[in-house]
Amino acid sequence: MADLGFVDKVAARAGIPPTQARPLTEAVLRTLTERLSGGEAAALAPHLADELSPLLVKAAEPPEPFGYDEFLRRVADRAGTDRPGAERGVRAVLQTMHRVVGHREFTDALAQLPADLRALAQPLPHGP
Repeated sequence: MADLGFVDKVAARAGIPPTQARPLTEAVLRTLTERLSGGEAAALAPHLADELSPLLVKAAEPPEPFGYDEFLRRVADRAGTDRPGAERGVRAVLQTMHRVVGHREFTDALAQLPADLRALAQPLPHGP
């Protein structure tokens, strides 16, 4: 039985149905894996549900040095969504990962990303 917890959390955070959240989650994880070194991606994998963790496993090749726009383009293409949908999905997946993985490992991995991508992992500020 698959653990849908992660995808359900992404769906709730993004305000979309789980049927849309699953392809978005998979697209973000695949793109994140291309952007991170093999070691950092592998360090995140054990924290995810069994059906999602293989998406973070990669060969030992170095990370691809692409930026924010290319990250969103790849996610949008893979998930079959538009740029705002991809951005909302990336934000929801990264914020959910932050809670699941733990602060230290998550920030270690995200240190490899450009600042504008790392910013998507930060919760939107709430009023006092």
